[in-house]
Amino acid sequence: MITQTITASGRQVNRRSTRAGSRAHAYPLMALLILAFMGVSQRAHGADPLATDDPFLWLEDLASPRALEWVASENTKTLEVLEQDPRYPGLYAQALAIAEAKDRLPQPQMLAGAVYNLWQDADHVRGIWRQTSVADYIQESPAWHTVLDVDALAQAEGANWFFAHANCRRPQQTRCLVSLSDGGEDAVSVREFDLASGTFVPHGFELSRGKQTIAWVNADKLLVAREWGADTLTASGYPFVVKALKRGQALADAHEIFRGAPTDVAVHPVSLVDGEGRSLQLLVRAVTFFESEIYLVAGDSVRRLALPAKSSVEEFVAGRLLVQLNESWSINGAVYSAGSLVSLELSALQHDPVHLRPTSVYVPGPTESLGEIAATRNRLVITSYESVRGRVAVYAPRSRGAWSKTAIAVPDFVSVEVAATDTRTNQALVQVQGYLTPSSMWLLDSEAATMSPAKQLPAKFDASHEVVEQFYATSLDGTRVPYFVVHRADMAADSSNPTILYAYGGFQVSETPIYSATMGKLWLERGGAFVVANIRGGGEFGPSWHEAGLKTNRQRIYDDFAAVATDLIARHITSPRRLGIQGGSNGGLLMGVEFTQHPELFSAVDIQVPLLDMLRFEQIAAGPSWVGEYGSVSNPRERDFLAQISPYNNLKAGVHYPEPLVWTTTKDDRVGPQHARKFAAKLNSMGLPYFFYEVTEGGHGSGANLKERAHTGALEMTYFTRQLMD
Repeated sequence: MITQTITASGRQVNRRSTRAGSRAHAYPLMALLILAFMGVSQRAHGADPLATDDPFLWLEDLASPRALEWVASENTKTLEVLEQDPRYPGLYAQALAIAEAKDRLPQPQMLAGAVYNLWQDADHVRGIWRQTSVADYIQESPAWHTVLDVDALAQAEGANWFFAHANCRRPQQTRCLVSLSDGGEDAVSVREFDLASGTFVPHGFELSRGKQTIAWVNADKLLVAREWGADTLTASGYPFVVKALKRGQALADAHEIFRGAPTDVAVHPVSLVDGEGRSLQLLVRAVTFFESEIYLVAGDSVRRLALPAKSSVEEFVAGRLLVQLNESWSINGAVYSAGSLVSLELSALQHDPVHLRPTSVYVPGPTESLGEIAATRNRLVITSYESVRGRVAVYAPRSRGAWSKTAIAVPDFVSVEVAATDTRTNQALVQVQGYLTPSSMWLLDSEAATMSPAKQLPAKFDASHEVVEQFYATSLDGTRVPYFVVHRADMAADSSNPTILYAYGGFQVSETPIYSATMGKLWLERGGAFVVANIRGGGEFGPSWHEAGLKTNRQRIYDDFAAVATDLIARHITSPRRLGIQGGSNGGLLMGVEFTQHPELFSAVDIQVPLLDMLRFEQIAAGPSWVGEYGSVSNPRERDFLAQISPYNNLKAGVHYPEPLVWTTTKDDRVGPQHARKFAAKLNSMGLPYFFYEVTEGGHGSGANLKERAHTGALEMTYFTRQLMD
């Protein structure tokens, strides 16, 4: 974790809050591309030969009256069925009770020696940003102090504000740049906020709405990447010009320090400060989605660091810069493998940014992958996964650049995530959770390398009759693909069990065990089984697991998923009649591909905020930035492959498809609702059954507030119940 950022919590896409790519706190610089830059304007569409025969191109006009009228009509048709189902009211009541429960585990962030949290409930629809002490946080009922009431702010200003995040300047952490989002979209307005007084700073830094990232240089100077005027956005719609902005300056007077190219994905600044107060500023030029150039900034001087293209800066501690490698690096007669973590001495790289001398910190084994890297005052807390099972260790700096490791025991079949760290001390809060293990916060002392449970979410569903098992399916090319099954211990192997199979399969995102109260209460308790497939495209086994499914190799991902479905059927856990699938964003593309390639395997397909038209994805929202993952129609070989797998283009009349649920949001400024709209419209034109629903707010997720997210979740579970349990 390299930035002091507090993000709004809540159900996003389906299970995690970081979709379209990766976890924000696990791969910070990559995640800034995936998350912070996904607020893309809806560009005008010029003449496009791919659109010549597209009868539903008009639905790409995001806010046209005709398109919105179509959306309203489709929503009405879907709600008249799903909301009128006799089981819907109960499912919605349960989902809302879980969402608004007062005993939820508050997601923490450590700032200025205290714990901060953004909290939404029935009384705080938009949320309150609040604060308590570390000692009080771990108590059953902390005494919270409200710092910023977003509901009151929105009402006072007549605005549709939602809290996006706060970037707080280290080491003092008393001044923050608070980002506010209109209706949950990714584009934000930014204002300087004083933590001590709990007020916005009069005449402080203020930046108008836009796609922007900001790094503190000092109390009176920022580095800002944003749209500065004509021709300052990349083809992907992201900034490529970085300027220095001084306190009191107008944006028009900011001083340019770096300019990338319109062909880049994006350029953004990063500020790093270690526990002793040493600081440095970096610029990350994302030449492609996965390849970057990293520059060291000193005043107006910008010098490139000679790092591999597929690497990312992760942390800064004890004067050492931590770099994750997503490709092997041969240097000084040594080879550092892909998936490793190395450190660089700050003084050495400042003196000579070309001839670097890395030191190995973490090297993965054959079934391991690196999770998160987080700094306390002078230690590193590193999570990793062994066969998709969480591990955690503390790393301490030693002389001559060396590091020592102390492993910390955690339960099996869990994920381990660093929720917050304190760079003033060596404390950290670590979240531990599993499919049947309610989320808990553990207080970690990284200096003593000890960790103990501090706070636990009460069980939200009856797991006493449930078990978790891990199996392996064999894909078409012989690759063994792991998957988890959560089911009743007395489940009969008679192929009759209603089962939801979930996967993501892209952007090096690892699907690790998490506790989903909604899935448990609304599905498992009612006799359903839940499956998570760790297919290629993810990061469960390091960069190679991801790269095996890039671009024209992507069929491997889809074959992996089909292999898991087939294995579930072969084990008599379920059958095509009782098997449903679910995935969002890139996982929504996965759902669309499986829908068109293997309609015989499933009876329900939940397609969430998806990409579906892969011949036009580069023309919609943030599409151009994902060419590194999917390929481009400008490349004939890649276009041919995209044409083969594009769900929108491969729907065929006369095929018996399962009745899908396709849903999106109007304010999704990452993937865009156009994909889902066009797919549903084409299904309709072919006389095929489907459900379509478009949430009016919420960005790239299922709603902007708890009620909206509960509503979407209840619609999904009503749909699965109808399709798989009836």
